[in-house]
Amino acid sequence: MSGKRVNPRLVKLHRSYSVGELAACLGVHKNTVRHWQDEGLAPIERARPLLFPGGAVREWLTKRNACRKRPCPAGTLYCFRCREPRPPALGLVEYVPRNSTSGSVRAICATCETVMHRGARLASLAAILPGCDVQMAEAPTRLKGCSSPPLNCDLERQTIK
Repeated sequence: MSGKRVNPRLVKLHRSYSVGELAACLGVHKNTVRHWQDEGLAPIERARPLLFPGGAVREWLTKRNACRKRPCPAGTLYCFRCREPRPPALGLVEYVPRNSTSGSVRAICATCETVMHRGARLASLAAILPGCDVQMAEAPTRLKGCSSPPLNCDLERQTIK
């Protein structure tokens, strides 16, 4: 089971860390640091207490995080169930604008039929999803600026000026 991605920038470059200090710095358990040592994180020496150089820890964590990334090529969206970039089912994609320049792309995974999402700029839709049929949806209405309060409001209906 894969865990969360640890931020390597929390580690100071010119400092040496013991197992407990490194675990506290990164917000993980001490056993996690010991598992990382089994996976290739090298201490300064094998003598006790084990000390890890900050620069080596940061480099090792950066490489570890980079190999776990799954960039989406053109024409695909990331499916969280499949854990892979997948093409949309039947090439159908829906674009929901957030503001005048950007929005969210929604599609159904062709493999597992889960809804996939991806943020995108309106100007770059043709480059991100070539060969897909993009349908433009209306942006959701906002509560602020409505002429009447929502139905679950305790106040009587009033017109807002």
